[in-house]
Amino acid sequence: MKILITGASGFIGSFIVEEALNRGMEVWAAVRRTSSRRYLSDPRIHFIELDFSSVERLVEALRSHSFDYIVHAAGVTKCIRRADFFRVNTEGTRHFCEALLQLGIVPKRMVYLSSLSVFGAIREQQPYSEIVATDTPRPNTAYGESKWEAEQYLDSIASQLPCVILRPTGVYGPREKDYFMMVQSIKRHIDFSVGYKRQEITFVYVSDVVQAIFLALEKGTPGHKYFLSDGCVYTSADFSNLVHRALGRPWWIRVKAPLWLLRLITFVGEYYGRATGSMNVLNNDKYNILSQRNWRCDITPARRELGYEPKVQLAEGVSRAVKWYKDNGWI
Repeated sequence: MKILITGASGFIGSFIVEEALNRGMEVWAAVRRTSSRRYLSDPRIHFIELDFSSVERLVEALRSHSFDYIVHAAGVTKCIRRADFFRVNTEGTRHFCEALLQLGIVPKRMVYLSSLSVFGAIREQQPYSEIVATDTPRPNTAYGESKWEAEQYLDSIASQLPCVILRPTGVYGPREKDYFMMVQSIKRHIDFSVGYKRQEITFVYVSDVVQAIFLALEKGTPGHKYFLSDGCVYTSADFSNLVHRALGRPWWIRVKAPLWLLRLITFVGEYYGRATGSMNVLNNDKYNILSQRNWRCDITPARRELGYEPKVQLAEGVSRAVKWYKDNGWI
């Protein structure tokens, strides 16, 4: 079986490649010319350079190929300019699919890796209830909006390209860099959180996302969309406490800031990033993400239709991730 994996050099993509190799598949890893291949060193990997900014270049690169399965994991989660999210996540997906259809490359199934962020801050009244597939997405970040627009495009071509959409919540694990910043902060003796209203958050370990991807390739219903989490609900303090324990319980100061202060910091960060052309993680999107109180989601359809069953709960996953960061010299 021949599989194409876009975004193969990324955090999740590199683990998808590893699992495909473990399954004995002929793996084609789509990368950019400038992509790091640090986690793609297996000699069995076939590389293909794809430029998602151009349908014509994609057609040229893909012309002599066919694939049994495709996983489209390429995309960006952080950008300096809002327009870049749509250029990469939305238009890049559109260009890729147009090239596939022009060439008649129709896999048995394609999986598109979307995000819970397409829904934004909904069901925010306590007691919180799970976001379900029938809810109307109201993305409140440029990232979420770009993913939602890509989903809508894929829906529009569902009769031509059999695509299953996965919407994971916060994905963490070895090689991940965003949650790693929280690990670094606690290592440096500061635990920072925002907002005084209860926040309920969800996580999914990277290997469980990969598990769901291959289940979706095998038995997912084209056109269907599935949430992914580990099936539990946590608070930010739960995550911090587990990181603190995994680090050997260093002394720390716990700081809880009001949302208005976060709003001020991210407002300044947004415009500083634009003015300097540098990536600043404390921006307007980050404010909306951190201020959102309800990240519950219903994974029942994934369990029922795919046979998905999360294997790694947060305590074990944090322990694994922190050990990897230590072993690889990140902390």
